Amino acid sequence: MATPTKMEFAVQMTCQGCVNSVRKVLDGAPGINSVDVLLDTEQVIVESSLPSSQVKDLIEITGKRAVLQGYGSSNGQSHLGAAVAIMEAGSTLMKGVVRLVQTNEMTCVVEGTVDGLPQGTHTVCVHELGDLSRECKSCGDILGLTDKVKGIVTELKVGEDGRGIFRSANHDLKVWNLIGRSMIIHQGPKEGVIKGGNSNRMVCGIIARSAGLFENNKKICACDGVTIWEERDKPLAGQQRQDKSTL
Repeated sequence: MATPTKMEFAVQMTCQGCVNSVRKVLDGAPGINSVDVLLDTEQVIVESSLPSSQVKDLIEITGKRAVLQGYGSSNGQSHLGAAVAIMEAGSTLMKGVVRLVQTNEMTCVVEGTVDGLPQGTHTVCVHELGDLSRECKSCGDILGLTDKVKGIVTELKVGEDGRGIFRSANHDLKVWNLIGRSMIIHQGPKEGVIKGGNSNRMVCGIIARSAGLFENNKKICACDGVTIWEERDKPLAGQQRQDKSTL
């Protein structure tokens, strides 16, 4: 059974009709366990076993823009750590985000959406080092490569559109041991990645701490003063953004 998580979205809503529209697309949708829509704070809280990008896509069917602001445990307890890796080093075409949350001491949920990948089966891995001085080549070995290869997160199947979406509950990884390391997507299935000695590194990013559920309620970015909606609509560096639901 998939491990559900709670997701906190900021959603542009101005009236009860907006609330009703959001509820209509989420209530009863496969993979959605519960929905709480708060008009006064423009928040939508969803418990789901779906990747956050797919939940955001559902919300945006209504025509309302949505931004994921928090990610956490669904058991009513505080999460034990949350992190994010912005996947953009090593490629000018491949871009995306991988999120991690430690829902309890035994389970780390890892999910991500990456665009621009070649069609086929690829492998998502945690690497020992967060060193991007030579882009993905300087990130060290796959975590635990000589032991139980706990750094292998999941295989990722990509279709003709170049988009890869994954969600995995991992019982070997702990968020607090991953901060400062790196996440890499290797080309090819995991058997070949392990035997090939970490070859075919396509795109990577450093794993950094991120906001958990209800820990980030900003509407304006302190660094440049733009709203979260303006930030959301910025094109990704190095390419024209074909689909704005990646981040």
